[in-house]
Formats: sequence, C-alpha cells, structure tokens
Amino acid sequence: MAASNTTSQNRQIKFYNPSSSASSDSDDRGDLVEQLTVDPNCGNIEFYGCPASPTTVPAKNPQCLDSPARTGPPRRRQRTTSMNNQVTTANPSECVIRSNNRTIYTAGRPPWYNCAGQQVEPFVIGICGGSASGKTTVAQKIIESLDVPWVTLLSMDCFYKVLNEKQRLQALGNEYNFDHPDAFDMDLLLEVMKKLKEGRKVEVPVYNFVTHSREANTKTMYGANVIIFEGILVFHSLEILKLMDMKIFVDTDPDIRLARRLKRDISQRGRDLKGVLKQYLNMVKPSYANYIAPTMAHADIIVPRGGENKVAIHLIVQHVHTQLQLRGFKLREALANSYNDQPMPNSLHLLPATPQIKGLHTFIRCKNTSRDEFIFYSKRLIRLVIEYALSLFPFKDAVVETPQGVLYEGKRMDSYKICGVSILRAGETMEQAICDVCKDIRIGKILIQTNKETEEPELYYLRLPKDIREYKVILMDATVATGAAAMMAIRVLLDHDVKEENIMLASLLMAEIGVHSIAYAFPKVKIVTSALDPEINDKFYVIPGIGNFGDRYFGTEPSEDFY
Repeated sequence: MAASNTTSQNRQIKFYNPSSSASSDSDDRGDLVEQLTVDPNCGNIEFYGCPASPTTVPAKNPQCLDSPARTGPPRRRQRTTSMNNQVTTANPSECVIRSNNRTIYTAGRPPWYNCAGQQVEPFVIGICGGSASGKTTVAQKIIESLDVPWVTLLSMDCFYKVLNEKQRLQALGNEYNFDHPDAFDMDLLLEVMKKLKEGRKVEVPVYNFVTHSREANTKTMYGANVIIFEGILVFHSLEILKLMDMKIFVDTDPDIRLARRLKRDISQRGRDLKGVLKQYLNMVKPSYANYIAPTMAHADIIVPRGGENKVAIHLIVQHVHTQLQLRGFKLREALANSYNDQPMPNSLHLLPATPQIKGLHTFIRCKNTSRDEFIFYSKRLIRLVIEYALSLFPFKDAVVETPQGVLYEGKRMDSYKICGVSILRAGETMEQAICDVCKDIRIGKILIQTNKETEEPELYYLRLPKDIREYKVILMDATVATGAAAMMAIRVLLDHDVKEENIMLASLLMAEIGVHSIAYAFPKVKIVTSALDPEINDKFYVIPGIGNFGDRYFGTEPSEDFY
C-alpha cells in the first residue's frame, strides 16, 4: 500500500492512499478493508471468508445432511471480531488528511441511492498529465477541499499488463515502455470504471514497480459520491472518456517533471540515475509528445503548475459541490414524509397477533421492565420471528422412515444456502436465534449509524461472505422506523450481487412508514416482523415503540427522550 507525504513550511499533509476510500487488501486470509482517510476508531469496511458465526460453539453431534445452510463437510466454527487487528498497530497519522488546523476523515458512507432505492450516479473526475506532473497531488488537494466523506481514488498505474519473462527483463533493464497505451490493460480498466460508475464492487489489481509485476492481493473498491481517476493516459480511450463528468489536465514544466521523476524512481523504486535518464529520454519523453500531450484537447480544465495552482483547484471544487447538490437528497426526511395512508404491501409478513405475542410485547415495551427481563423476553420473541421467517422459504416434499418402520411424508427446506446478516448493533441480538435454528449458518455484519448533524444513515463497516451472491439472506434488525438503515443494508447486498428476491428482512418491530419505504424501493424483498406501529416521532423513533432497543438490551443508559 503506497503512501505519499507532501510537506511545506506552513502546511503538512499526511495522506493515506489506498486506491479507494472503500478499498481493501484482500487475500486468502480474509484481510480487512480500510477506507481512504479513515478514522481509526471506525473499524473497517469489508471482510471476506466470514466464519460461520460469532455466537455459537462447534456442534458435537452429527447433523442431518439436509440441514439448512449446510453445503459441505462439517467445519469448525470460529469466532470473528469486528475490529481490524491492524488498527491497534497502525500509525493513526497515516489514516487522515491533516492541513493546518483541519483534520479530514471519512466518518461513514452516506446514502448513494434515492428514495426508490436506485443508484445515484457518482461524479467522476478524470485527471490526466505527464509522468510526475503532480496528478496525485491535485487529487489530494481536491479531496481535501471537497470535504466529502466518501471519495474513491483510482490510479491508472494499477492496470499495467502482466509482463512475460522477456518483458520483465526489459523492464528491469529500463528498456520497457510503461508510457505506451499498449502497456495498460484497457479492457479491464473499462470494465472497472463501468462498475464503479454503477456503484458496484470491483477488484482492482495492485502493481509493484520494484518487481514489475502484479501482487497476489487485490484492492476491493466501491463507487462513491465522487470518483477520482488519475493517470498518464486517462483520456486515451474514448469509451472511458465518456464515463467522466469532469476532465482535468495537469500541465507541468518538463524540467520539473524530470526532477520529480528522478527523485521518486531513485528513492522509492530502487532505480539508478543512469537507468532513469535512459528510460526518460528514450520512452517517457517521446510518449508524452505522441500520446499524452495530444489528449489535452479533451480537457475541460487545464491546471498549470499542478497542486500549487490554488485558484484552479478552488474553481474545480466549487463546480463539484454544485453538481453534488444537484444530485443530493435528504433520504430519511423524504422517507418519513412519504407513503401515508397506503395499504400494506403484499411483501409484508406479520406474525399472528396471538395472546403470547402480545404478552411478550407488553414486557419489552414497558419502560419499567428490568434489563434481565427485557433480554429474556426479547430473545423469546426473536426466536419466534426467525422461525416464522424460515417458514417462508421454499420447501419440498420428503419421505422418511420412522423407527417403527412406517413411511412418513413430510417436508424439507429447499434452500441449503442461507446466510444471516445483522445490522449492527441492535441486529446482532438476533444472531443467536438464527444460529440456534440453522446450524453452521454463515453470519455477516453491517454497521450503519446515523450522522448526528445530517440525520442520515452512514455505512461504517461491513463483513460479508465472499460468495454471498449464492445465498438466500436473512437481514436482521431489531427495529425499523423510516427504513433508511434497512434500505442502505439492502442496497449493500444488491451491490454484492445478491438477488433482490433472495433477501428477507426480519425485525421485532416496524413502523408502517418504514414498511412502505422498503417495499416501494425493493418490492421483491420479503419483510417479516412481529408487530407494526402506526407512526414515528420527529426524532425518527417508532411510536408507541420500545425505546432504543440497543441501549436497553446492552445496558447503555438512554435519555428520557427515547420514551
């Protein structure tokens, strides 16, 4: 993972520079993801190879091979954690941008979709220029000035082609032309750019300039509010050019570029002076004249002197802010004021209002119920919700022989790949119930919290099985008010290629407006709950509701406003 530091007399910027604000170094060990400009206290974004569950112990008795969620030989259940081990050892200064007295970091990803659950196209900025012209510095300055919490930074350097043995020897001898269009995998680059534009997850290769090869690990990236794509031949492909909303060319004096390249290649890439000059004169300089400089005609803005040109960067930032405002929205407020007096959707499945269900709700809704009793009765109700949710999966006929030698015609679940995903933190309380019902079920986690200033949900962290697209997913959250957090979680699953019809949302309590919002945006998602309350208050809490479920369950003190 590369890091670049720029210092000056009155200004110091420390820039944590993975290829994306939602990128990861993923490998066979299931490494975690860290965001671009991440607050170390926020945790991470993506985990792969998720173990079965964090809440149950290994099964000691043989199981029926037709048990739900069983897809292979028995696996030893392992515990998972919600913190990256690297966070405790990483230098926090590498995870933020600091400028004067300002500290900029991503607090969480805000909504990237509208009230209908549809993607909102990100604003794509292309930054082109010669080698060592200051493209990355300009990108850093734009990110710093934008003060937007979710930005994806993609470098064209990641897409150099895999070299054969002959080409690798040429590269080691400074005889391979890395500045020619044929040196880049343009097909892969176009595919990645299209997916990012659609807000989908992509795997980006990591190129090692010391060994002149791609590393085994990749970086996982997502689309964002703003995507910045920088490289020497960013404007070369007309198909990629069409995906950009703003095109910037960084024009820097050739002597300055040569001096920067000498310093970079000698200090960072293990080259010698003679080799760098040979490569520059024979390949870099001619390629700039033949392939890079002519693309200046495609630029909307030409920035002389690179990152030192504060006026140009200020104008760029102003334009981007204007475009983001035109595309922006207040999701939670819009959801709260929609779908009034509408009939309940067919996708809603409500537990029968039996005396037992009402009795359990009486206990958990009462403000005087002790924490021990609240947990006890909540667990009983959660188990009923999960059992009811499982009954909605498809079943097939099955015939078994009883101990008395008589055939019995029954049913078996027709879905063997089931995954539970909890919306942290309240949704985590439902994990034990689903693990008790479905042995060896895989568990994912998504942390979504409300921004106190904007009142909008923001994505902080997620951990999902790598092959989750093959599963039927039970999404778990204890309560649903406006449905904003649930919609974000569903959107995350869809971005991981989970089919909408394979998602089921299970909750103890929902507000009617939340049900309408989710059903309107995602009509194929099944919604399961034990009770439906008629309204929410101005703080977006369900009325009459059960208060803040997470605070009551985990024992953190709520304020009086929750009741």
